[in-house]
Amino acid sequence: MIRVVVAGYGNIGKYAVDAVREASDMELAGIVRRKSSQRVLTPSGLSGIPVVNDVNELGDVDVALLCVPTRNIPEIAVQYLSLGIHTVDSFDIHGETLWNLRLQLDETAKKHHAVSIVSAGWDPGSDSVVRTLMEAMAPKGITYTNFGPGMSMGHTVAVKAIKGVRNAISITIPAGMGVHNRAVYVEIEPDADFSEVEHAIKTDAYFIKDITTVKQVDNADSLIDMGHGVLMERKGVSGVTHNQLFEYRMKINNPALTAQIMIACGRAAMRQQPGAYTMPEIPVIDLLPDDRETLIKKLV
Repeated sequence: MIRVVVAGYGNIGKYAVDAVREASDMELAGIVRRKSSQRVLTPSGLSGIPVVNDVNELGDVDVALLCVPTRNIPEIAVQYLSLGIHTVDSFDIHGETLWNLRLQLDETAKKHHAVSIVSAGWDPGSDSVVRTLMEAMAPKGITYTNFGPGMSMGHTVAVKAIKGVRNAISITIPAGMGVHNRAVYVEIEPDADFSEVEHAIKTDAYFIKDITTVKQVDNADSLIDMGHGVLMERKGVSGVTHNQLFEYRMKINNPALTAQIMIACGRAAMRQQPGAYTMPEIPVIDLLPDDRETLIKKLV
């Protein structure tokens, strides 16, 4: 059995606990919180599961699922990897920032004989694998990834961290051809200036590339809906044959799917050589339980 710790108990962490408990090849070693609190046990049905401040209190642990805000992941991942614990995170800033994190964690993971799987959510993450397969099917062409409509957890957390924001929710609205609008609803602190908060949001790395509308509301929680989705489209060329069109669509509960993918990557981490990986670098068969012979006979 793979001993798994869930680090963080927010939206993703709660679903990760459920997914670990449902996995036939895993056992939940415990939950790590910055400040452990007994009050989380009874309401969440977690009686008997250790909730601690330090992973060292849990004995031997194989994999840590880092269910923490994206901007906290670089520091926390290094802490766990330095203990020889494999890490899986759902870092969700695309591009150069993601690549630099992979390089950083690769060095730490190899030094401590551990594995780090970076950006193991659904985008980046499983959608990245689909985009890779689409490009292999039509090497020449364009892929459009259209998110939503739905609540973006990463963007919401980013807004909540901005000075003057008391509570917030960020909704992603697809405009087509991979272009997105962001509708941000904020409760601000009594002494905050809305125009300053609005400017800070629109210039944040999460929002600066998109058309963003910021609205002040009295109760952001009343707008919460964990539903989300994606439509990916690729039109391209297979060999010399044009007009190949592929579509991939899903409608999901955002944190539940993110957590499930992290569990699958936790399993895959046990099967890789030391170092850091993104999901397209991992054999997809390693995401599943059972031996390869059984899986190949079933899936191929």
